Amino acid sequence: MRSCVGTVTVRATPSRLFALYADSAGWARWDPDIRAATLDGPFAVGSTGSISPKQGPTTTIRLTRVVPDRAFDAEARLPGCTMRFEHELEARGAETVVTHRVVFEGPMAWLFGRLIGAQIDKGMAGTLAGLKQAAEAA
Repeated sequence: MRSCVGTVTVRATPSRLFALYADSAGWARWDPDIRAATLDGPFAVGSTGSISPKQGPTTTIRLTRVVPDRAFDAEARLPGCTMRFEHELEARGAETVVTHRVVFEGPMAWLFGRLIGAQIDKGMAGTLAGLKQAAEAA
């Protein structure tokens, strides 16, 4: 198993941040590594869609955990590997601590972690900065 983790403190409520998460079509506005994202259903467990990174192929995702104003997870299946995107929100007074984690699991996790993990590590700060900016501007 390999994981990439980033955290940022945002001057916004968890509900404001969660609204940005729930708007999958808007992810590309604040995440500089995403070209496009879609969901084929509501922002709820079991919904599927796609994510198109700026570098790499479009990948099918499925929401596996949705806890309003607290967290959501999405999974992408790769050959011999599951890539899980975890998003957590923790209220602290007028601020929210945001943690994003990408976990690679399965027999080929070592390979995909090596191939994709470095890109994710590199882009994590930009993704969190974009989310922070979008949430605080609202």
